[in-house]
Amino acid sequence: MNPIVSIIMGSTSDLPVMEEAAKLFDEFEIPFEIHALSAHRTPDLVADFAKGAFSRGIRVIIAGAGGAAHLPGVIAAMTICPVIGVPIKSSNSIDGWDSILSILQMPAGIPVATVALNGARNAGILAIQMLATGDATLQEKLVNFKEGLAKKVVKANDSLKEVSFKFKTN
Repeated sequence: MNPIVSIIMGSTSDLPVMEEAAKLFDEFEIPFEIHALSAHRTPDLVADFAKGAFSRGIRVIIAGAGGAAHLPGVIAAMTICPVIGVPIKSSNSIDGWDSILSILQMPAGIPVATVALNGARNAGILAIQMLATGDATLQEKLVNFKEGLAKKVVKANDSLKEVSFKFKTN
């Protein structure tokens, strides 16, 4: 089994955030790999990874980073794979805004799709949607997944009917 998605993080301290995407790929039975690579501490390894990703069969890269968060943009500059950036609120972060803006404000020609702060689960869903454009099995799994989300809301709304307030009318 060869990976088609790469989950990259600047440090293993980012794993509690990034594992949300990994759990989703397990649920959808999508082969993936996980690496810790630093745009600042291991730039040569990042370049080797990014330049070789597509030829190794990787089709989407999810890159999470905190602080200055250059990792997603550096990878995007060196690959033809779509890159989804996950800004991470880290110990050296300015409330996460530095990470968000570093990933979001990419120059023309080097796009990085950006999800919410610590939003690795949404990054995983977006990666699956990208992969599903050419995979009927994944399309069906996504339809079922989205139907499951809708059922949760309906169930929650039914539960709210049991909540009592003096002036509540439903």
